[in-house]
Amino acid sequence: MGITIKLFASLREQFARDELKTTDTPATVHDAWLRITQKERPANILAAVNHEYVNFDHPLNDGDEVAFFPPVTGG
Repeated sequence: MGITIKLFASLREQFARDELKTTDTPATVHDAWLRITQKERPANILAAVNHEYVNFDHPLNDGDEVAFFPPVTGG
């Protein structure tokens, strides 16, 4: 079944996509991050699973929605 990965703000621009669907399920949020970036995450990236903030060691299940958020900036 897989998962849906959503990217917001500057991450969406950096990776030129706002959503990615996988056909398999990565074990953790960290594994999902590596799937789309192929590099370790910066310390200031936040993650949510099914609309709840989680740590990057949070396990994933089929059908989950994972969202990654960059630091909030503004003026």
